[in-house]
Amino acid sequence: MTRSKSGRRPPIHMIDSEADSLTSMAIGVEDRLPEVSELLLDEISRATIHKAERMPADIVTMMSTVAFTDEASGAERSVQLVWPKDADISAGKISILTLIGAGLIGLRESQSINWPDRSGHERVLRITSVTQPARD
Repeated sequence: MTRSKSGRRPPIHMIDSEADSLTSMAIGVEDRLPEVSELLLDEISRATIHKAERMPADIVTMMSTVAFTDEASGAERSVQLVWPKDADISAGKISILTLIGAGLIGLRESQSINWPDRSGHERVLRITSVTQPARD
């Protein structure tokens, strides 16, 4: 289901602490959001895991702002990937527990991925930029 244009899923990367939190969260919503839970757990299981300080800046992590293009429609969008409690679609903050959120995590600038939307159609999403939040 999550294939790149070449038919293979693109490599993804995650921060160790985020992968642990996301695994617990995905398991916790398995009954309520089975499709998102399954997709997120699949992405976590195939990710290369890094310590936060070793994560490349062009990788989508939690709290990143990511610009992407829906290659079918040409629509461009920029969103911040957030934890469910911080989600606010009108402010451009999308939850990791959405199909699009689960699809974006771990991708790198210029990568594309085939990903299902809420209506069950596959979309090709291409990452155009990733901006990391300011770290204290």
